[in-house]
Amino acid sequence: MDFVDKNEDVVKPHTKRFGRELAMQFLFSCEMQDVTPGASQFDTFFESVSSEYKLRDNRLARKGKEYAVALYNEVAVHKDEIDGLISSHCENWDWDRVSAVERNIMRVAIAEMLFVPDVPEIVSIDEAVEIARDFSGEKGGNFINGVLNAVKNTIVKE
Repeated sequence: MDFVDKNEDVVKPHTKRFGRELAMQFLFSCEMQDVTPGASQFDTFFESVSSEYKLRDNRLARKGKEYAVALYNEVAVHKDEIDGLISSHCENWDWDRVSAVERNIMRVAIAEMLFVPDVPEIVSIDEAVEIARDFSGEKGGNFINGVLNAVKNTIVKE
């Protein structure tokens, strides 16, 4: 999370990028601890992140947190549908072979593609690929790009 560094030369991302990363990390944390994502767990998670990275109580933190909550709620409500989309587009990959980081990056991106109408699908994909490269490496980004593009081609929006 270099964007929360005290160094003023670091370029700060858009609040949605911060929210996407928070949502992915929170969902990953819940999966690793085998707990259901919820508001109290997120508050504890956010306090921990805020303390660890010395987040200031500013617009970036507040808006990022709000966006993260909206995204993880969509994932929680539509998890089976989202996981089904991921699974059906992971050619030659068993669900268990997809890393938890990559799985949660894709969950957040698909939730955004399906339930956040003001964000174009291609933006969700590009952001997911960049997040994957930061958290999972180049191969993870390429894998996620392929899966999310296949999912995008099946989405019908009104």
